[in-house]
Formats: sequence, C-alpha cells, structure tokens
Amino acid sequence: MLAPSMASSTSASSSVLCVVLLLTAFAAGASAATFTITNNCGYTVWPAGIPVGGGTQLDPGQTWTVDVSPGTSGRFWGRTGCSFNGGSGSCQTGDCAGQLSCTVSGKPPATLAEYTIGANGAQDFYDISVVDGYNLAMGFSCSTGVALVCTYPSCPDAYQYSTDDTKTHACGSNSNYQVTFCP
Repeated sequence: MLAPSMASSTSASSSVLCVVLLLTAFAAGASAATFTITNNCGYTVWPAGIPVGGGTQLDPGQTWTVDVSPGTSGRFWGRTGCSFNGGSGSCQTGDCAGQLSCTVSGKPPATLAEYTIGANGAQDFYDISVVDGYNLAMGFSCSTGVALVCTYPSCPDAYQYSTDDTKTHACGSNSNYQVTFCP
C-alpha cells in the first residue's frame, strides 16, 4: 500500500498527465489552415490579407504562404499598379491606406477571396466576392471542396451582391487553401 503522501503525489501526476494529453489532442485538432497564394499573372501583384497576412509583393510565378488560425474570418485580395518606398506607397486597385502590410480592407475595385476557418472542428466556409468590384481574375479552392474561378466581373462563381448566399461553399475543418491570381 502507498503512503498517503505518495498516493496524492501519484494521483496529482496522473491528473497532470491527463490534462497534458487532452490539451495536446485539442491542439492537434485545432491546427491552422494554410493559404498558398500564387501569382500566375504576367505582371507583379501585391496580395494583401486581413486580419492575417498584411501584404507583400509577388512577381510572376511567385507564391506566398500564410497560416490562418481556427476561428478566424477574413479576406485576401490582389493589388495592382503599386509603388512602394519601404512600407508605404499606393496602388491603383485594392489600395489599403497606402500601406504595403494592410490592416484595413482594400479600396474598391478588388476581387476578394473571403473565408471563415471553423473553430473546434467546425466546417470552414469560403467564397469569391466582386461586391467591392473586380480587378483581377482569381481562382480560390479548398483542399476538400469546390474550386471557384472568376475570370470576368460577372462570373457565376462570385458573389455579385451582399446577400447572394448561394455563393458560399463549405469545406472540411483543417483544410488548406489555394488562391491564384490569373488562373
């Protein structure tokens, strides 16, 4: 038989081990979604994303990878005709207050890849929107869902007005995404 102090120590160790195992299992089920953003255009595009991502420059053929945590809703878009000196400048389309790394939405026109990453194993949702105008052809797909392609302003895969709820698509949790400019 264990002495009382050893029994409580063993019990406490078992409890801590159980908590650590549960937290590890929860963290494994709540992994980030990876967005791979590719510029297939014959010119430079400056993709941006909020609330994660900020912004960067992508020359033709380059990719940018961004991890998005579960429970996050946001958007990615491409900016064109940009000129930056350090972290500030301007873009002809999709400009976000003159910053390379955006913290606000881009100024229309901007073709948007919108998403909500489900928390705690819930489904993800995604769509392409031209409600804020159209500036770039875009493909947007989920690793377990429908591939959306929008190559002109009135494309059938994109939201045309804010209540066009038939354009939202579901995707399994822990999916990864591909955003392609000029698909």
